[in-house]
Amino acid sequence: MNAVKEHQSWFSLGIIWAGAVISIPSLLVGNALIAGMGLSKVLLVTLVGYSIIVLLMILQGIQSTDLGRSTVQVAGQVFGKRGSRTILSIILAIACLGWFGIQANVCGEALANLLAEIGITIPVPLASLICGLVMVVSAMYGVKVLRVISYIAVPLLIGISVYGLIEALTGDSLQIIQNYKPAAVMNFTDGLAVTLGSFALGAVIAGDYSQFSRKRSDVLKAALFGIVPAGLLMIGAGAVLTIAYQASDITATFLSIMTPFVGGMILILATWKTNLVNVISGGFALINVFNVSKEKEKWAVGIAGTLGTVLAVVGILNYFTPIMSILSAMIPPVAGVMIASYWVLGKGDKRRWQEVEGVNVLGVVSWLVGAIIACTPVVLSLFPSLPQVPNQPLTGIVISFVIYYIGYRLFAQKTVILEEL
Repeated sequence: MNAVKEHQSWFSLGIIWAGAVISIPSLLVGNALIAGMGLSKVLLVTLVGYSIIVLLMILQGIQSTDLGRSTVQVAGQVFGKRGSRTILSIILAIACLGWFGIQANVCGEALANLLAEIGITIPVPLASLICGLVMVVSAMYGVKVLRVISYIAVPLLIGISVYGLIEALTGDSLQIIQNYKPAAVMNFTDGLAVTLGSFALGAVIAGDYSQFSRKRSDVLKAALFGIVPAGLLMIGAGAVLTIAYQASDITATFLSIMTPFVGGMILILATWKTNLVNVISGGFALINVFNVSKEKEKWAVGIAGTLGTVLAVVGILNYFTPIMSILSAMIPPVAGVMIASYWVLGKGDKRRWQEVEGVNVLGVVSWLVGAIIACTPVVLSLFPSLPQVPNQPLTGIVISFVIYYIGYRLFAQKTVILEEL
């Protein structure tokens, strides 16, 4: 591991992070934002949102670079070894299963539209079921498929996005883009919540990749040059393409850019590639939560994929915006607690870091309170008859930070003694 750590440059780390942003989910964010905002506002929300994400990635990533440990291990101080593994695994499982369902749903729509072009009619839920099951089986019995599909899908996704942008910005669509007015209205904080939710998990677990970096400045440069440009490009592309091709969803957009067959196949391959990662990561998260034996890992992956497929069949894509808002509320408070511990209480000194056995109650409660309070406005928005609270996506991280800091100052010694007993 030391050899790998010595040789990871900031550029290679930046490429890894940029590759995670160059995906269908980023295009989906652009598609969701442009439905309620003008293009300039979409780009502003993206810039602000990804600037916050980059800040979190830098603060999270440097902890792992300093300690040479993964995110779960670093969080072993604030949540305890067992608490860290359980909390982060649950969050990872929820996020991965949600994303799997969303992308299997996108793939199902693409498959249904593609078959419609040749005269075969199939309901989207059934198409989503077929796509989800194929993805699950390929993840269980052919993990090597991921590498092959990645080599094909990523260049094709970039190619069709760039081609679509060139066509939109040089043809008759340019006037449509300039005169675009959204039919609905989305306020800035809701747009920020969607943007943050799209990569909140990546920001929190940034240390899983930066642990192999040589120095702190590598994390800084990788986050700045890997995340912000890629985020602006992909979300901006999703927004511009939606306007230019006057499509309500990303599937219809892709089918319009080139021929329906080419656009549909690229969309299917791109969602398949990303969902193999989602289902494998979600499966391993379930393994950590339920302490599954190594012999049953394959079945854990299968169960994770099946749950995600069920979400696709029921049409989880229709709830894309609230799901992103919930992720932006639930995940960043983890970073709030870790930042308070390492950067404020520990003054960024790795010698002050110490792993705690079992569960650190203070850290768990701090995260949970922040997450619940931040999720409340999103949950209330699903029930219009109830009193509504403005959605402030950064509320959770601030609350968790403050509770942990104050709690540590007041009760740290008692908490450690209880855990030791």
